[in-house]
Amino acid sequence: MEMKQDTHTNQNEIDYTEIAKSAEFKQLLQAKKKFIIPMSLFFFCFYIALPLMTSYSKVLNKTAFGDITWAWVFAFGQFVMTWSLCMIYSKKAASFDKISAGILQKLNRGRG
Repeated sequence: MEMKQDTHTNQNEIDYTEIAKSAEFKQLLQAKKKFIIPMSLFFFCFYIALPLMTSYSKVLNKTAFGDITWAWVFAFGQFVMTWSLCMIYSKKAASFDKISAGILQKLNRGRG
């Protein structure tokens, strides 16, 4: 038994190709890329610095204060950095959400 495929587009279906080609969507992707790539590079460099510096140098083995070395201070700094980046991204994501909502609103106006 052969099923016939509906050749006309259902009005409830979303044309994702059209959205992806829109200028607003391209601007959203560009804004996200402009924010996420530098943040990711910073995170990776800061994260990888600790194992590299402890493995190949003695810089972090010096005492910072009391019996605590700079390696422990740096490791604690990674926790602070991670939480800070998460908070920064959460705030920035709100602006991405507003742009996305605008794109969806424009799409819904065009459909209805």
